[in-house]
Amino acid sequence: MNHLELIQKSKESALSGKTLDRESIIALLEIDPNSEAGEKLGQAAREVASAVCKDRAYLWAAIGLDYSPCPMNCNYCSLGEKWGIVKESTEFSEDDAIAMARKYVAAGVRWIVLRTTQFYSLDRLIGLAEKIKKTVPGEYELGVNVGEFDEQTAQRMMEAELEFVYHTLRLREGIDTSFDPNARLATLSAVKNSPLKLVSLVEPIGVEHTNEEIADSFLTAMEYGAVVTGGMARVPVEGTPLGELPAMSKERFAQIVAITRLAAGASAPDICVHPASELAVEWGANVVVVETGAIPRDTCTSLKEEWNGFDPDTAKQWFHASGYQVFSKEK
Repeated sequence: MNHLELIQKSKESALSGKTLDRESIIALLEIDPNSEAGEKLGQAAREVASAVCKDRAYLWAAIGLDYSPCPMNCNYCSLGEKWGIVKESTEFSEDDAIAMARKYVAAGVRWIVLRTTQFYSLDRLIGLAEKIKKTVPGEYELGVNVGEFDEQTAQRMMEAELEFVYHTLRLREGIDTSFDPNARLATLSAVKNSPLKLVSLVEPIGVEHTNEEIADSFLTAMEYGAVVTGGMARVPVEGTPLGELPAMSKERFAQIVAITRLAAGASAPDICVHPASELAVEWGANVVVVETGAIPRDTCTSLKEEWNGFDPDTAKQWFHASGYQVFSKEK
């Protein structure tokens, strides 16, 4: 089967609602993203987005609550204690977080995630979520991106009116991180066994990762029931162990995100790209992230403005230019 035949087969599979098999995902990843076949792959993914998500796009906002050194020392993360990038710890107050949530709801954001370092108090986080839900009205979903937790904690999150969790088994977990992969999988199981929705991207993707690793990461997200998937790139952070490796090309990154669109079928109707990429939006991504606060992809301190100036208005412009309509709630 040649590349164009494979792309057509993958498109038909997605339109029938099926998740693509590992062999086909790897074969798609082998296509040169700068070739004619690479362009056809992106076009096919965008056509699938029209059918699966009905050209509806959504904004996701991440609020990094605590800018502080983390003892887990992931090789790509600016917050690693060993790297010495974080000189002083700062933290958003409850009032700061509530104000940010209110701002993003007003801007039409659908998903707001509260992101913390590994050992941030879950009791405090759940309490903050309850306050946001009580004081910030609107049509949005609130979630968390935190350390490991069990089914009992997942139930507490539900009782606090949290709707989703961001969690993933990251690429080279236990190699480029000091996390136990089995502990990460246990948390994914806790989410799967609860009413919480799972959001799980293939991440952090870099030039160092093989096609097989990328395919397996995607299939793990599908195995645990992710309703939003896609790709997150590794951003080279100077001073971290992986900081000297180059970033992927925009074409390769957009290709990977497009393949998650083709591979997910109807199982994960919404496909996210982060950091945001205009080409990936043109190639089928219908979710982008604006973020503020503690940013693990940068050496900056905690921000009150959006990282890299990428704000909701810019995101909306990109979506409209690619033929999407932006909504703040599921249809």
